[in-house]
Amino acid sequence: MANKYIDTTLFDKAAHFAIDAHANSERRGKGFPYVIHVFEAAEIVATITNDQELLAAALLHDTVEDTDVTIDRIKDEFGARIAAIVDSESDKFEEGVSEEDSWRGRKLAAINRLKRASMDSKIVAMGDKLSNMRAIARDYERDGDELWKLFHAPGGKSDHQWHYQGLADALSELNDTVAYKEFIKLIDKVFNTK
Repeated sequence: MANKYIDTTLFDKAAHFAIDAHANSERRGKGFPYVIHVFEAAEIVATITNDQELLAAALLHDTVEDTDVTIDRIKDEFGARIAAIVDSESDKFEEGVSEEDSWRGRKLAAINRLKRASMDSKIVAMGDKLSNMRAIARDYERDGDELWKLFHAPGGKSDHQWHYQGLADALSELNDTVAYKEFIKLIDKVFNTK
């Protein structure tokens, strides 16, 4: 029996856009295409909602932060709602300040932005952050504390623990979802919080 028809036009457009935007980019330290992460984020979002705009936003969430795509282009191509979600997901970098020196300030600003964000933005963030936490848990099991050297956080593991606990607090409105419960379990496992 064939699968039930749903209109995936917007999702398909976002998928092709994300593939092109992230072409030839590696997921940090993984050896595989970066775009795999955004597809995993979209799959996680799909466990919470079937809203095609949120699924598209999950695919696009890193295009402005990590490529030369602008937020105006996202708005032109995909509309104001998706652009607002992508913008809320994008780290704000300070010109002339290194990623390491700006790390804690950027992460604190992102946590505070997420606390005030719409439920739509929180759902997309949940996809992104759980995908990241899954990767961290897998890599930590394999590499131990060597893992933290891949990142720009000057305080290593303790900075990441602070960051992910802040994200968990900011996303706590989603605590009844399977995704949030998995997120908390992985934080507890990696950072030995329980």
